[in-house]
Amino acid sequence: MPKSIYETIYQDLKQKIEDNAFAYQELLPSENTLIQQYHCSRNTLRRAVSRLVTDGYVQTMQGKGVRNIYRPIDQTAFTIGEIESFQESARRNGQIPSTKVLLFTELPISERLAAITGFPAGTLVYYLQRLHYLDKLPLIINHNYFLKEAAIGLTKELAKASIYDYLENQLHMTIVNSKRVITVEKITEIDEKYLCLNTADYNCMAVVSSQTYNSDGVMFEYTQSRHRPDYFRFYENAVRKYR
Repeated sequence: MPKSIYETIYQDLKQKIEDNAFAYQELLPSENTLIQQYHCSRNTLRRAVSRLVTDGYVQTMQGKGVRNIYRPIDQTAFTIGEIESFQESARRNGQIPSTKVLLFTELPISERLAAITGFPAGTLVYYLQRLHYLDKLPLIINHNYFLKEAAIGLTKELAKASIYDYLENQLHMTIVNSKRVITVEKITEIDEKYLCLNTADYNCMAVVSSQTYNSDGVMFEYTQSRHRPDYFRFYENAVRKYR
C-alpha cells in the first residue's frame, strides 16, 4: 500500500532533522515554503508537523514557527510510541544490524500459549527464535509468533532480514498498532547462552511483549523481545494535556 502524502513529508523532515540538516533549536522553513516544496495542502503539512511534535522532534510556537528540539541519543534506544522494525531502529541509531535465526517452525497455539499470546487455541502460527546483533554484539532475543494465514510464504531466509519489510512490501499488509507491556524477568538458559551474559552480573532481562494488529483489525503477531539489561533503553516523548 503506497504511503500517504503526509507520511512521506513526515519521514523526509524527520530524516533531515536526524541528519542535522536543521540544527538543534533552529527554526524549520516557513509553512508556506514547505507547502511549496512538498506541493501539498496546508492541512497535509500540518498533519506531518503534528506527528513530529508528538514524536518529540519539533515544537510549534505560535507566531514564530516550528523549532527543532531533537537531540540524538548516544546509547541504542528503541521507541515506545512508534512501530519500528529491528532494521529501522538500527539505522536510526547509526548501527549495523544482523540477525541469526535460531529456530523457524510451524505450530498450533496450545491452551497455554493462547493465554500468553492472545491467539485462540488451535491457531496455526510461524514460531521463530531470532538473535539480533548490533555492531556484531548480540543484544536481543526475539520469540516471534506470526499468524500463518497473514504471513503467507514467510521463510527462514526472509526472517534473517526484515519480516516487516516482507509483510508491507511483498504482501502489502498495513501495520497499524501494537499493544506493549514492558517487564523485568529472570534470565533463561537461552538468554544466558546466546547473549553472553554473566549471571553473576545480571540475573534478569528487560522484556517487551507486544501484540500487533493490521488494518483489518487482525492480530497477526505476538512477540516477546528479550533485551540485555546493560544495553536496554526505550524512550517516549510525553506531552502534557491541558483541560
